[in-house]
Amino acid sequence: MPRMTMIEAIRDAHGVKMAEDDNVVVFGEDVGYFGGVFRCTAGLQERFGKSRCFDAPINESGIVGTAIGMAAFGLRPVVEMQFADYVYPAYDQIVSEAARLRYRSAGDFTCPLVVRMPTGGGIFGGQTHSQSPEALFTHVSGLKTVVPSNPYDAKGLLIAAIEDNDPVIFLEPKRLYNGPFDGDHDKPVTPWSKHPLGEVPDGRYIVPLGKGAIRREGAALTVLAYGTMVHVAEAAAEMVGIDAEIVDLRTLMPLDLDLIEASVKKTGRCLVVHEATLTSGFGAELVAVVADACFYHLEAPIVRVAGWDTPYPHAQEWDYFPGQARIGGAMKRVMEG
Repeated sequence: MPRMTMIEAIRDAHGVKMAEDDNVVVFGEDVGYFGGVFRCTAGLQERFGKSRCFDAPINESGIVGTAIGMAAFGLRPVVEMQFADYVYPAYDQIVSEAARLRYRSAGDFTCPLVVRMPTGGGIFGGQTHSQSPEALFTHVSGLKTVVPSNPYDAKGLLIAAIEDNDPVIFLEPKRLYNGPFDGDHDKPVTPWSKHPLGEVPDGRYIVPLGKGAIRREGAALTVLAYGTMVHVAEAAAEMVGIDAEIVDLRTLMPLDLDLIEASVKKTGRCLVVHEATLTSGFGAELVAVVADACFYHLEAPIVRVAGWDTPYPHAQEWDYFPGQARIGGAMKRVMEG
């Protein structure tokens, strides 16, 4: 089976769907000739032509607004924001138009649109290239929100997103593009070629939206995580020697409630981890879900580990980034609670 980086898997997903369906079009800033700032669309313009993969002006609102019109007309646009930090000018189009189109037209129109964007830190990108804005989208009715943690899932989830008839926000943890990251920034990068989830099948397959996965089975503690934090949580559990079950949510909206409930009821304890800022982060929703569904099974309070309530710092990157020490310490607190 081929082995791919997350970049290559995302590129392959584009190629599979563009070859299958002439209605799939790909565009954004520098995604055509240049192949995207992270090269996720490299070679697509040459393969499919300038009418299927093309560059757009530096105008996020215009990119998404145009894509919404295309989707209403019957195309399946996949647009790229160069960084998640740049999506804010397009937020009104996403929330007021894309997310509402099916509802406001009483089902006469749908919006099969995918908005891809690199998210998160760990690359010394500072405050304008490191943000994790997933909670801004999970709060909006009509949007689906996806965060893959590995190449296999990235390809399968992106194909599922392109085939979906409603708008999907597809957040790609940029620190995982070339290999899994366990939070230890002093170690050499481990390539995806040496990781089991770097094996990516040829052709079409899907990872269904709304289905999570258990990455590490355990009986003492449930850790709910997504994106980069899945790998950091796994490493933290090994470091502190706790039999933690690591749940990779994969899709934040819709959420795999059955998987979460089954895991927490089994372990009786829960830790929620994400890279985004703590206050009003998606972790708060997860805590509420667990408390509602599993309250009488909990043996200790639910604990969150997240980024601090500050802009993402450049010089203090690793003080902000939830690493093994912070997550491992939180695991111990939950076990002692």
